[in-house]
Amino acid sequence: MTADNLDPRFVNVDPLRDTYHESIVAAPERFQRDYLERAALLCIDMQYLDAARGYGVFEDAQKAGVPIAAQEYYFDQLDRVVLPNVRRLQDFFRANDLEVIHIRIQSLTRDGRDRSSGHKRLGLHAAPGSKEAEFLEPVAPQGDEIVINKTTSGAFTSTILAYVLSNLDIRALYVTGVYTDECISTTVRDACDYGYFVTLVSDGCATVTEERQDFTIGSLKDRYVRVLDTPTALEEIGSRLTGANHG
Repeated sequence: MTADNLDPRFVNVDPLRDTYHESIVAAPERFQRDYLERAALLCIDMQYLDAARGYGVFEDAQKAGVPIAAQEYYFDQLDRVVLPNVRRLQDFFRANDLEVIHIRIQSLTRDGRDRSSGHKRLGLHAAPGSKEAEFLEPVAPQGDEIVINKTTSGAFTSTILAYVLSNLDIRALYVTGVYTDECISTTVRDACDYGYFVTLVSDGCATVTEERQDFTIGSLKDRYVRVLDTPTALEEIGSRLTGANHG
């Protein structure tokens, strides 16, 4: 049987789109039960290891395993779009006493022997106190904001993130950071499984090509996450907070 013989309704169409959208994304009852008032901003891997020229993964641009053109695209997106938007979100969350939580790759040991096998194979290592473990200055933690270290792609697998979010009574997550198609994708899928109401901020995350960015967001949207841009996310949170204060 070839594609020509198949029902066109099920070729290049997501047959579960409406079901997922209604149960995962729209979920009107969740809006009525203050999910968005109990929101936190997750900032993932915004550090020198994988988001700074001349450091970590990109210490030697020729040996980074990423074509130079892709590196230029990635850093241009970070500098022009992602970092300013993440900072806008951080400042808004801070001003409204909402949690800003920073996730980074960092091992427990100097030699990285506690890392996941995947990170060992990839050679990803940010030792405690290393430059690679430092956050990028424009989006670095402030005050006593929570920092969680991980040695896996997703932010839940190797950390106490779920425990901390439970203690904080967090129910909704706005997710930003890098890379969209790796650590971000893994984290938001896990977060959805944990039952959080997850929003991916499309202009607050980046990866090394536009194609991978668009494909990843397309595969996650309305199935595991809602996808909003920064202005829309800020407007939504602001309106929910205003409604809560007058409720």
